[in-house]
Amino acid sequence: MASAEPGVQEQSRRIMEPAEALMRREIHRRLFEEMDIKNMEKDAFTHPEKKSRLFGGLREKIRIILDTVEGAPQEKEQREELVEDVFNEVAGYGAIEEYLKDPSVTEVMVNSYDRIYVEKKGRITRAVNNFTDDSMVLRAIERIVLPLGRRIDESMPYVDARLPDGSRVNAVIAPLALDGPVLTIRKFPGKKLQIEDLIGFGSITREAADYLRQAVVDRKNILISGGTGSGKTTLLNVLSSFIPGDERIITIEDSAELRLPQEHVVRLEARPPNIEGRGAVTIRDLVRNSLRMRPDRIVVGECRGGETLDMLQAMNTGHEGSMTTVHANSPRDALSRLDVLVLMAGTELPLRAIREQIRSAIDIIIQQSRMKDGRRRVTAIAEITGMEGEIILSHNVFELEPKTGVLGKYL
Repeated sequence: MASAEPGVQEQSRRIMEPAEALMRREIHRRLFEEMDIKNMEKDAFTHPEKKSRLFGGLREKIRIILDTVEGAPQEKEQREELVEDVFNEVAGYGAIEEYLKDPSVTEVMVNSYDRIYVEKKGRITRAVNNFTDDSMVLRAIERIVLPLGRRIDESMPYVDARLPDGSRVNAVIAPLALDGPVLTIRKFPGKKLQIEDLIGFGSITREAADYLRQAVVDRKNILISGGTGSGKTTLLNVLSSFIPGDERIITIEDSAELRLPQEHVVRLEARPPNIEGRGAVTIRDLVRNSLRMRPDRIVVGECRGGETLDMLQAMNTGHEGSMTTVHANSPRDALSRLDVLVLMAGTELPLRAIREQIRSAIDIIIQQSRMKDGRRRVTAIAEITGMEGEIILSHNVFELEPKTGVLGKYL
């Protein structure tokens, strides 16, 4: 067993010997030589319902080739395992196929063809499976992004996209990725979590949950702060479900992840540029446009640029009860982050004016954190209380006690 990397649990992995890798490459070569795989793939992309018929004879063809390949396993169980692995690499998603089907896996990370990691229940584990080589990783990437109308090649060596089920995909290839194609898939949860689920998981206390529910009903403007993978979007989803059903809500996201139960909801999603580099519609474009759509509340999946200024202005001009998220490590850091994001709008506002906007727009900041054991927890809830000079004042209503690990309330 290879030694575990820091913060990563290690499973017993089957190491692919060079002879097996050579054998697999030979099988792949023969398949592409003897079968019209490219056109089969094209037809499968165009007519997904025909995929099983188009690839119906593929497994049997792999078995036939195995009979003629030197070094092929003789035991039936090993042969069938190899047949399935090769089939998945040619017609499916290769080494990550089983992880994409496994509902307990929340994230799949391919660092290279022989370094795959998965996240289960907040813990990252080195995966058992490997791809045969870089070309098979690239095939899996293309199989994922091509049906979405996206491309990835040397002229566009990275792509960020959303799968039909809502899962987020990011892929990077050469020349940007130095050790082979890289693929990251954050799977969309099948079950929409409720506040009771978060309380049951220990992510938030009932007292803090009741406080936030009332804050949403009272139309407080809320900013959720946290790092990547800390559970910001999950919490935003839960809090958005508290918005009364008679209010018009507009959600704006880079990749649509929010699923609100209310009926009076308009969902907008930013659009990347096309192959010619045109036609992009940014989050900022959508925030500005949403103001003409008579929203009661605006929910932005994440503020990461100049749209922050437009969001703050919306919160200050009759759209109370709006919500968004930002990348930061504490409520105080979140306020500093907003300073920087507003400046990215290209404004020449003095710092005090920017902070006045922030102070009057934001009512509550929630800090969401990913703990060392993998759990996602609310670690602080702060109220904005005013300004002193150029400093925005805040008060922690709830804060995680370091010694007890309890989200305590402060008066």
